[in-house]
Amino acid sequence: MEKSLMDRVAVITGAAQGLGAAISRRLADEGAHVVIADINLEGARHTAQAIEAGTGRQAIAVEADVTQEDQVAAMMDNAVETFGHLDICVSNAGVLIAEAIEDFAAARWRFVIEVNLFGYFLVAKHAARVMRRRQSGSIIQINSKSGKKGSYKNSAYAASKFGGIGLTQSLALELAEDNIRVNAICPGNLLDSPLWQDSLYAQYAKKWGITEEDVRQKYVEQVPMRRGCTYQDVTNAVVFLASEQASYITGQAINVTGGQEMR
Repeated sequence: MEKSLMDRVAVITGAAQGLGAAISRRLADEGAHVVIADINLEGARHTAQAIEAGTGRQAIAVEADVTQEDQVAAMMDNAVETFGHLDICVSNAGVLIAEAIEDFAAARWRFVIEVNLFGYFLVAKHAARVMRRRQSGSIIQINSKSGKKGSYKNSAYAASKFGGIGLTQSLALELAEDNIRVNAICPGNLLDSPLWQDSLYAQYAKKWGITEEDVRQKYVEQVPMRRGCTYQDVTNAVVFLASEQASYITGQAINVTGGQEMR
């Protein structure tokens, strides 16, 4: 089968593990060369090596904290110096801290906004800077269903994701004249991801006094399609938005939620 992203160049943030690593591998499977950017350089190197071995595409690891503009700028410049240009940027790096509002330390609340919203701004700013040279590109933010609907005792995360959709729409308007498309993807709960398997199931089970399996079932029952979101569900949307098949699509926040969110 023809690969839809052959010889494109992609930067993916938060890509050392989890969803970011899955996105990077899928883009490489579709023919792209990838820049694995993460604050965890050792993990990024491991992921890059695995992608090169498994796909034959070039993959480089770059250390980058998305809240530090000098590091974000250097990340984009590194991609261009290595591969000659930049076609795709996936802003995936993010954090989730959930607290009741009266218990939420201001510094922790601000940290979520810094990474999820300000970090996205910096990544998009410097991706656009280098994409403008070729008058083309696709910027994709990994958002959340919490960017469409408020999240109980999760105000910082929801606020950052609502803001991300506003930023996506605004940048889409601004960059359309440069033929740079900007879109967001809003996944549902990734119930088989390390975040859930290693942390959230146990936290919620203890909080609610039920088993971890009951926690999983509780979340599955909220989804009309009766299953959690998978990495493949998300990467399918990423590949589509990054490809020429989406050449007339910009400013959108696409739900990948099995019908749980429809706005």
